[in-house]
Amino acid sequence: MTKLRLAIVGAGPAGIYAADILLKTERNFDVSIDLFEQLPAPYGLVRYGVAPDHPRIKGIITALRDVLDTGRIRLFGNVLYGRDITLDDLKKHYNAVIFSTGAVRDADLDIPGIDLPGSYGAADFVSWYDGHPDVSREWPLTAKEVAVVGNGNVALDVARMLAKHADDLLPTEIPDSVYEVLKDSAVTDVHVFGRRGPMQVKFTPLELRELGELPDVDMVVYEEDFDYDEAARAAIASNKQVFVIDKVFTKWRAREAGTASRRLHLHFYAKPVEVVGHDAVEAFRYERTLPDAEGGVRGTGEIREVAVQAVYRAVGYFGSPLDGIPFDEKRGVIPNREGQVLDDHDQRVHGVYATGWIKRGPVGLIGHTKSDAMETIRHLVNDQADWWMPAHLDEASIVALLESRGIEYTNLGGWHSLDEFEKALGEPLGRTRVKVVPRDEMVAVSRGTN
Repeated sequence: MTKLRLAIVGAGPAGIYAADILLKTERNFDVSIDLFEQLPAPYGLVRYGVAPDHPRIKGIITALRDVLDTGRIRLFGNVLYGRDITLDDLKKHYNAVIFSTGAVRDADLDIPGIDLPGSYGAADFVSWYDGHPDVSREWPLTAKEVAVVGNGNVALDVARMLAKHADDLLPTEIPDSVYEVLKDSAVTDVHVFGRRGPMQVKFTPLELRELGELPDVDMVVYEEDFDYDEAARAAIASNKQVFVIDKVFTKWRAREAGTASRRLHLHFYAKPVEVVGHDAVEAFRYERTLPDAEGGVRGTGEIREVAVQAVYRAVGYFGSPLDGIPFDEKRGVIPNREGQVLDDHDQRVHGVYATGWIKRGPVGLIGHTKSDAMETIRHLVNDQADWWMPAHLDEASIVALLESRGIEYTNLGGWHSLDEFEKALGEPLGRTRVKVVPRDEMVAVSRGTN
């Protein structure tokens, strides 16, 4: 019976779901799966891309952990593809590889002034407040007035984290270093700008409703944004999610101005035009838009400006190229056909597959990665004749390779140790966990050398 030795690069939901689906797929061969992750801990954006005050989303980790704990998947953390292990290495030790490296960079916002000091990418800010080991422990929160550009869930997460008082985050797994910076934040007003109307937002009703529940934070909406056109009224009548969003906005519109120490403003029909400033951000300039009767918006030529000292762009994530693998620079994905990687001539690259955001771009929720992985795994199983023929099929050979290179890799047992260590740090404080941030400390705890 043939045995498939499979490498998966990226231990976020996409990679773990792909492994799980393969193990459960009807097939006529055995499977051995090794999961490589550049961070010392698994779970990708669930650990490092979800705001700490959203534990319900982090509950996905329980399902992912159950997959890893079957004992049928080996985890090699703290291993960077392209440096610690290469495509040639994978070809020598595996029959195929699936890349599930996601999309962690900020998409560009091509307007004048976007590179001024005080202008930031939302992904970088998210990595900071989630305690990513490879970003600075500091973050400049000296601005009183802040602009957040975007109308998706990430934009709302960023706005909420900027507006929320640090003490209200203490019950979460927020790193101590992040709490200390947020505690001294100068922010008083957070302005969120979206190009389209309030009935075309990309965030979910639950995300929106949570904003109105922040202690000592007033929600500010502007009546001029709620003169609905026929398309908006039709969406409210036909779409339950839009209906709930409208109810939330209606409730806020009826509120009287409060006396909170911080305010969160939502601006719609606001197309970004320029980040204004000389040596640093001084204002955000936008063009007022209106519905175009076709589901989009049109410019009105009216230019407005709001004084801010910082701008966060939350206009999407973007994938990163991988050594030796084709890459679409425009879309930020690995070119593929249903997960089968394609070269520059649109021909299949045998043995190489993709799943998750690096396959289809940063769209959809975490659950969408399951159907994504099913498609990729179907092709992997059917492509048996095109698998690589590696020289070293022994499972111990990849361990020997990493050790010969002095790679301080972490494994599943190491993750369990780190997981318990973080929980133990949080227990006397009444918190679920306190996240360990420095990479060397994560590795030391995982490898039992702390």
